[in-house]
Amino acid sequence: MGTTRLQGRYFSIASMIVGLMIVIGVSLIADTMVSAGEPDQSLKEAADGLKSNAEEMVAHGGMGDAKAIIHHCAETTRYAELLMKQLSTSHSGREEGVASLADVIKHCKRVAEIGIHADPGVLLNPAIKARTAARASVKALGFSK
Repeated sequence: MGTTRLQGRYFSIASMIVGLMIVIGVSLIADTMVSAGEPDQSLKEAADGLKSNAEEMVAHGGMGDAKAIIHHCAETTRYAELLMKQLSTSHSGREEGVASLADVIKHCKRVAEIGIHADPGVLLNPAIKARTAARASVKALGFSK
């Protein structure tokens, strides 16, 4: 009778340990899955930032605000570079998206070279080209709504 009682205790302790190990394993797997989803979320946020700054850049061009065009163009470039760094090599549409992001950077660099003292209409042409490239990159990378 005493032996049966001890075996029962060992069995219940062993089953508790196994249960605890399963709970820890499942929580680690869930945590890993959440972490794996974070880069996609940060890529989505960067794509949203790219698109919204490109839109703002052209909108300010229509209002004749050269300083705002240059500011939003710098932000657009920052988001484009961030996307290029964070994209995995296996991301669908990567080649086309990176080519479009390079165009965004090229056109925004042209806006910066023209400078703040230029007529906003002169800045608007490369700004529109940068916006078009930003839209194409967001679409190619699959982040469009």
